[in-house]
Amino acid sequence: MSGKIVEKMRWLYNIGILGYYLLVKIVSIRNEKARKWLRGRKDIFVRLRETITPGERILWFHASSLGEFEQGRPVIESIRKLKPEYKILLTFFSPSGYELRKDYKYADYIFYMPLDTKKNAVRFIDIVRPEKVFFIKYEFWYNFLAQLKEDAIPTYIFSALFRPSQIFFKPWGKWYLKALSTYEHIFVQNQESFDILYQYGFKNVSICGDTRLDRVGEIADAAPRLDKLEIFCCGQKAIIAGSTWKEDEDLFIAYLNKCQSGQKFVIAPHEVTPQSLERICSALEKPYAFYSTASHDELSKADVLIVDGYGYLVSVYRYGLLTYVGGGFTSGIHSILEPAVFGMPVIFGPDYQKFQEAHDMLSLGAASCIHDYAELEIQIDSYLSNPEKLLSASAIARGYVNKNRGASKEIVKYLFL
Repeated sequence: MSGKIVEKMRWLYNIGILGYYLLVKIVSIRNEKARKWLRGRKDIFVRLRETITPGERILWFHASSLGEFEQGRPVIESIRKLKPEYKILLTFFSPSGYELRKDYKYADYIFYMPLDTKKNAVRFIDIVRPEKVFFIKYEFWYNFLAQLKEDAIPTYIFSALFRPSQIFFKPWGKWYLKALSTYEHIFVQNQESFDILYQYGFKNVSICGDTRLDRVGEIADAAPRLDKLEIFCCGQKAIIAGSTWKEDEDLFIAYLNKCQSGQKFVIAPHEVTPQSLERICSALEKPYAFYSTASHDELSKADVLIVDGYGYLVSVYRYGLLTYVGGGFTSGIHSILEPAVFGMPVIFGPDYQKFQEAHDMLSLGAASCIHDYAELEIQIDSYLSNPEKLLSASAIARGYVNKNRGASKEIVKYLFL
């Protein structure tokens, strides 16, 4: 690709970044998340200079949002224990990560990442002066990466996934390969990612797996028991629908409405809003209770428990027989590792291609993909009518998570030992 074309593509990239910023400003008129995105970046360089002491030894970790942060958390905490002389800077792109983890105790400094312009990259790096930089999974901000490379600051990415469909490997996107060439080392999740990078000349690549498996294991080990779930389940296991959207709830509620009485169900919607809760309740034909307000008597009489709050789902999975995970009919499935670690087979919709664990668990027989109500009914009924199948899939799911833990140790060992 000629130099002129490369420069033109960079120019278009920078125009796109500015266009995104203008779009956020317009959307912020009515959207609170967009307003938080803007407020979090206001006077950010002033706040950075006031907060960070020159000369500190800083390791910078960047996560797009909450999911990527949880993926990087085992690495952050391992390095914190091993190298206490460093300060940890954590940045987020999205408010859904920053707002929920702005008080994270293992980071010394937590900020939004400035918009990816050349000027912002120069100013940010000049203030922070990190010794090493770590991006998590899908973070390829061209101007920041180019500036880090220019300043000879070692930069890494871990838990990364690469597929032929990504921009780097398209004829019109090869200029963006330079973003990958800025990394000192690339830690990928699977062989496919390794192979495609090797095909394009990258030798600084290791297969280390997914650090989320380490984090999921830690969360499950620490997940508390919930008294209300103990009362609701009354010694039996529930069928759980976790992180659901409307498309998921339409299918799942249709199934539970026709199911025989006595079976317990839990619905934990991805967005807990008055509108979503009202939609769920209006569709239910069985007695239900809300987690936040249910009395002992209401829990005992309910067939369906609606989790109307955040932060409970991992503990809720402890009480599951099998689970349906939402997102597969919208923008991509949510975490299937959290139920898997508790030994539950998982059912999800068709949008799972970007998730290695989904491919793995499907091939192992610990997960099922459904496309409509008929397939959902077949899958759940097949588990309920065949205890041996359920037991086998449960053992495979739990074994998959436990077997693949350890990526964080491998990464930290490579970097510091």
